[in-house]
Amino acid sequence: MSTPTITSLALLTPGNFADDDPYTGLEETLQLFEYGERLGFDGAWVRQRHLEHGVGSAAVFLAAAGQRTQRIELGTAVIPIGYESPFRLAEDLALADILSRGRLQVGFSTGMPHADLLGDLVYDGDWRSFDLSYGRIARLVDHLRGDYLGGPDTVIHSPGNVQRPRLQPHNPGLVERIWYGGGSLRSARWAAENGLNLLSGNIVSGEDTDDFTTAQLNLLSEYRRSLGPDRTAARVALGRVIVPFDSADAATRARYRDYAASRHERTLKPQTIAALGGKRILFAPDVIGTAEQILEQLAADPVIAQVSELRLELPYEFHREEYEQILHDVRHLIAPELGWNPASPALQEAAR
Repeated sequence: MSTPTITSLALLTPGNFADDDPYTGLEETLQLFEYGERLGFDGAWVRQRHLEHGVGSAAVFLAAAGQRTQRIELGTAVIPIGYESPFRLAEDLALADILSRGRLQVGFSTGMPHADLLGDLVYDGDWRSFDLSYGRIARLVDHLRGDYLGGPDTVIHSPGNVQRPRLQPHNPGLVERIWYGGGSLRSARWAAENGLNLLSGNIVSGEDTDDFTTAQLNLLSEYRRSLGPDRTAARVALGRVIVPFDSADAATRARYRDYAASRHERTLKPQTIAALGGKRILFAPDVIGTAEQILEQLAADPVIAQVSELRLELPYEFHREEYEQILHDVRHLIAPELGWNPASPALQEAAR
């Protein structure tokens, strides 16, 4: 077994809220971002979810989070590109990034969850014939690069000035902070060839293997093999559901065990997901127990030894105090044993 060396630690939260009180849940998610920053986490990420009790617009949420935090990276994992206008979304993300002083980390995926319900609401015409996959993400990235529209003499007149037209506000650094949530060899290869960073979590495609670890190692290898010579600094972040017991009370520990047990069967063999076109999907087991038990499991995970960025994926439908307990225990009892240090000595002292 090799000892992992983690240099960047982030949290990923689903952003839960109650159907009859969305404000409270969203406010608690913002508070969780603030709490993660105080603990010294390097990043705080939110999922984007449509028709569910979660964040429907990551750009809007991260703009708010940028005003509540000072240092921490602000990420979204992931925005399904199928529902988005590449130019309009690029405008929203660029604005949120400027307001946060360049802290956005934007993750994308292809696909359209709940397409049977939403497709006709989002698009006029037969959206099934549109390119809603990689090409749509590439268009958004091109917009963020800030190329001028029209010819060299094309200008627009607005109150107070005359200027060449391009996406505004323009921040050339954001295009280097785009990620792809890759679960297949093809997607990992595409992300590398198109200059995107890679997110890989606890779900991967079962290609030529029924073993999750083998499949994920193959995915990371394919991504790195496909990188161009100018992308030696490309980032790879690994997601794992990690739930420590140490400072939890007996009732909460029982809840954690029940949660893990309810999800264990899916890890025993490949799952065929009809919503994903019948693809064979492999799931990683959740990592749950005392800090000592968790560290043993992480040390035995050869995938973690291949990365330096770890994203703590928080479970769905837990309560804020449970999320804070998980973050606290990971920060104090687990992450330092993986080689991680908080963002600064001042933050380390404040977290004690």
